Amino acid sequence: MNFPPNSVNNSPSPRFLFSLYIALLILCHAYIVISADHRTSNIGAIVDVSSRKGKEEKTAMEIAVSRFNRDSKNLQLFLHFGNSSGEPIQAAFTAQELIKEKEVEVIVGMDTWQEAALVADVGNRAQVPVLSLAASSVTPPSRQIRWPFLVQMGSNISEQIGCIAAIVGSYNWRRVIVVYEDDAYGGDSGMLAPLSEALQNFSSEIEYTVVLPPVSSLSDPKEGIHDELMKLLSIKSRVFIVLKSSPLMATYLFQEARRMGFMARESSWIITDTISSFLDSMDTSAISHMEGALGIKTYYNKTSGPFLEFSSQFQKLFETEYPEEDSTKPGIYAFRAFDSISVIANALVRLGSGTNTPERQLESILSSDFNGLSGKISFQGGDLSDSNLLSLRVINVVGKGYKELDFWTKDLDNPFSTEGVDAGSSRRKTTVLDGPVIWPGYLKRVPKGWEMATDAKPLKIGIPANTSFDKFVKVDKTQNDPLKRYTGFCIDIFREVVKILEQNYSLPYEFLPYHGTYDDLVDSVYTKQNPWKTLDAVVGDVTILANRSRIVEFTQPFAESGLSMITPVKSREAYKAWLFMKPFTMEMWAVTGAILIYTMFIVWILEHQINPAFRGTWKNQLGTTLWFTFSSLFFAHRERIYSNITRAVVVVWLFVVFVLTSSYTASLSSLLTVQRLEPNVTNVEWLKANKLNIGCDGDSFVRKYLEKVLGFEKENIKNFSSQYDYPSEFQKGTISAAFLELPYEKEFMNKFCKKYTATNPLSRFGGLGFVFQKGSPIAADVSEAILTLTEKGTLKYLEGKWFPSSNECSSTTETTELSLQNFWALYVLCGATSTFCFVLFLFRLLNNFRRRHTKVASENGATANKQSAWRRTLEVANYVQNGKITIPERASDFSQGSNIERSSSSRGSQGWELVSPSDAAESFEASPPTAIQMV
Repeated sequence: MNFPPNSVNNSPSPRFLFSLYIALLILCHAYIVISADHRTSNIGAIVDVSSRKGKEEKTAMEIAVSRFNRDSKNLQLFLHFGNSSGEPIQAAFTAQELIKEKEVEVIVGMDTWQEAALVADVGNRAQVPVLSLAASSVTPPSRQIRWPFLVQMGSNISEQIGCIAAIVGSYNWRRVIVVYEDDAYGGDSGMLAPLSEALQNFSSEIEYTVVLPPVSSLSDPKEGIHDELMKLLSIKSRVFIVLKSSPLMATYLFQEARRMGFMARESSWIITDTISSFLDSMDTSAISHMEGALGIKTYYNKTSGPFLEFSSQFQKLFETEYPEEDSTKPGIYAFRAFDSISVIANALVRLGSGTNTPERQLESILSSDFNGLSGKISFQGGDLSDSNLLSLRVINVVGKGYKELDFWTKDLDNPFSTEGVDAGSSRRKTTVLDGPVIWPGYLKRVPKGWEMATDAKPLKIGIPANTSFDKFVKVDKTQNDPLKRYTGFCIDIFREVVKILEQNYSLPYEFLPYHGTYDDLVDSVYTKQNPWKTLDAVVGDVTILANRSRIVEFTQPFAESGLSMITPVKSREAYKAWLFMKPFTMEMWAVTGAILIYTMFIVWILEHQINPAFRGTWKNQLGTTLWFTFSSLFFAHRERIYSNITRAVVVVWLFVVFVLTSSYTASLSSLLTVQRLEPNVTNVEWLKANKLNIGCDGDSFVRKYLEKVLGFEKENIKNFSSQYDYPSEFQKGTISAAFLELPYEKEFMNKFCKKYTATNPLSRFGGLGFVFQKGSPIAADVSEAILTLTEKGTLKYLEGKWFPSSNECSSTTETTELSLQNFWALYVLCGATSTFCFVLFLFRLLNNFRRRHTKVASENGATANKQSAWRRTLEVANYVQNGKITIPERASDFSQGSNIERSSSSRGSQGWELVSPSDAAESFEASPPTAIQMV
């Protein structure tokens, strides 16, 4: 049997195909998983690669991305750079290209706020987060509303402005000059207005602003800067704040400023971080021109490990990419650029591999919280949060470098501290910079911040050439010696002030007589229209007024000031009929009359029982008593006094009479011999109502005050140029009154006190002071010197020297009426003595009446104890009046019907027994009659 040959089957078996299919599925799944875990992200960076700042930022970002990609396994970053060339519009176009062509998820960079604002608009439309490295000049609320996708990585301008204002305020610099480099759009980056507001908190202000054009637009930067600085020659302030400038412009600026003398002694310069941040990378020769300047620099730790590692890597890469740069050290902008990439990378890592939306990316970015190279990184409302760490430090440019001074603490009262720890912790704080500061010109004290006088350019001081009262300021043109040519009270005060100031610094000066009004003289200090005619100060009798204080600086007043009215006088009392009443006041006359009547009553009570002179009819008793008391005021009388108690009353009364008559005689003599004057004019309203002419100093402010405040008509006001014109015009009847300032009124009345009188000041002003330009530190020093002169008594001595008291006027005293306050103790003594004697007499009288009444009643058998109160009262009154006791006969005699008649010689009148107290031994013993002689 024959079999067919075997054939081979080349098709794969089903088992093999199944195995291959499973392997392919596993490979596909692994690829999908690996692809899902490995992600890429595109980041756009917009910088100005032609600037030093842009170069540092680009290098730092490249380092940050390379480090992250090296350490990250699942996420890789791709950095796409765009060049803004320093143009905001170019930055916006670059952002659009990065979003459309590179599909970037985040944009970072932008060196100026103008660039950041336009790029933020592009980011809002595309919903792409934008991290700006430029300092913000817009308040956070408005910025968040307008640009919700904008995140601010740069510091807020307000912090630097606050630090600048604190430096200015700590040294009491009142006026500053701001210098900044203009950008292509004519802006100051929003820093000028906040700076002006911050300076006002320290009573300082911006006097002038120097706007420098962009350095790239100048064919000859030195010439352009020179032309701008020439405008400062007429300005005395020497505190310069360089608010914003590129490093190149700063180099030209300080070179020219030093050449023109603006960095000499007494000047001070403050630079912001737009310059100080590049001091580490600037040429040392350029830094040497800035010596003495203070700067504000963002603080960062230079000793940490991450900083040292980054700095070493940065310098190697930067030197490789930009060999033309002199320095390779990184600055704050490089650190912020590095931290911005870290913010973005960490935010993407936190999002993971899920669905990433722009909102989630922005939220993740704002949740960042870590310590970066530039400091603490955390956000609040889209801005770097205001952490408790002190981020700004003041530096001092010294030689070809700088030294770090104090931290800014943000405390208005104590703004500086040498310790860079938490702002809220306790530390030693100071009001001024603690470290020794090297000032321009190597000045050993704090500069005045003002152009001080020199021998070549002395202080130009204006003085009034023609004064009404030459004892204040006098210019003698016949004298060549300045000490004799310029004299007066005000001149001597200023010379004494200069002696005090020269203990600290020299103050050369020259006096320039000024012919014109006082208002024009003050304006010549304020006006800047003609720098060569502008005065530095005014020394003279210048009144401090509100409108003047707005434009100039006044010193402490050295004399008071007010407005008084001078009028002629006439005798006011020499011929008055009632002049004899003037020594005592009406109250004094009334009390004297009352005490006289009271004393008269007491004398009558004490004497009328035992003294025959005080008995008789009522008219006779009243007349005798009144005569006795009243006549003792003037002469002696012959009436005799029997009672010792009366003698005590009369002795005290005579003492009162002696004092009163002596005082009355002296006062009346003074009224008759001393001339007493009264003004012809009573008040201002009477002058205006009668339209009478008045006089004043035409060069002073008084004329305007009389017109605008007191309401006098112009035609009724006469101007006078000398104090000696007033008496002659008064005699002619040209004027009825004169209005002089208080110092002049005192001088005038010191000479003419016999013929004129002055009213109390109608108004008060600020006093007399010296005038300086607004913001001048010399004004404060002069004020302190004036206070020193006052405390030492020098000012009082000069007043006595120039305004000695007149013997004729000083002897004129005004006699005042004597009042009850002068004699109340005397009246109390007299009244108390009389009252005491009366009470003593009454007690003894009543006691004697009781004894005699009991005795008489028992002798006559009367029922005295059963008498009614009314009868007892009548008996007492009769006893006081007649000195006798009347007792009715016994009732038994009448009841028995006896008609016994008692002899009137033994019993008195029928039915009554009359007993006199003089008949009893217990009665008052009458002493021998006494005649009182009054001399």
